[in-house]
Amino acid sequence: MNTLKVVDYIVKWLKDYAENSKMNGFVIGVSGGIDSAVSSMLCAKTGFPVICIEMPIHQAENQVSRAKEHIENLKKRFPNVRSTFFDLTNVFDTFKNQDIWNNDNPQLNLSLANTRARLRMTTLYYFAGLNNYLVAGTGNKVEDFGIGFYTKYGDGGVDLSPIADLLKSQVYAVGKFLEVPKSILTAAPTDGLFGDHRTDEDQIGASYDELEWAMRMNDLKKSSQDFEGREKFVFDLFLKLNNTNKHKMIPIPICKIPKNILN
Repeated sequence: MNTLKVVDYIVKWLKDYAENSKMNGFVIGVSGGIDSAVSSMLCAKTGFPVICIEMPIHQAENQVSRAKEHIENLKKRFPNVRSTFFDLTNVFDTFKNQDIWNNDNPQLNLSLANTRARLRMTTLYYFAGLNNYLVAGTGNKVEDFGIGFYTKYGDGGVDLSPIADLLKSQVYAVGKFLEVPKSILTAAPTDGLFGDHRTDEDQIGASYDELEWAMRMNDLKKSSQDFEGREKFVFDLFLKLNNTNKHKMIPIPICKIPKNILN
């Protein structure tokens, strides 16, 4: 990968999109992870105004500190960047405490995790609306088009996705090139939606390197019978997640009414 050319291409793409849509800048959520760090820096390099928003909800301290470190570094390097700290913990707790019926529901923790992501999406669009800004996404290719590892209308609810055609390893390469803080480059990826220390690999069952391999094998039309051991497990896992989360990766189904019964 020609990292310099990739960076320049994405920055120009972002600038052109903002100019053509008559928008004033970008708003982006910064979590302390590599994807949001790279995406926010690419937005900053456009020269357009950028608002970086921290939105903790019972967040682990190391995630908060990494986000702060990155934002302060970004503001020192780019005068067009400003930030705000918007703690959503009380909002989330108020929402959660309204429901007294589902404490024993096995889907409760996952539903609450997705609620965190959707509260953050609402916050980003609140600030975007106030400033006529675009909401920039932070999803990479493996998450968005491989296994659907994101929340529909949460972190998947964005106006444009600058790094969604980059694999996770490529995002790290861009991050290193852009001099993202070392604390972020070396941190284990996590979505931070459960309020604990579980990593993406803990949730998914495979590393991003393994998932990238499985994605390549799937593109090459390989089948489960081509592998054994750990490779077979990872490939089958990829296929299962890709199929289960397909609803996130395709357009919303529309019930098309036949014209002969509409007229």
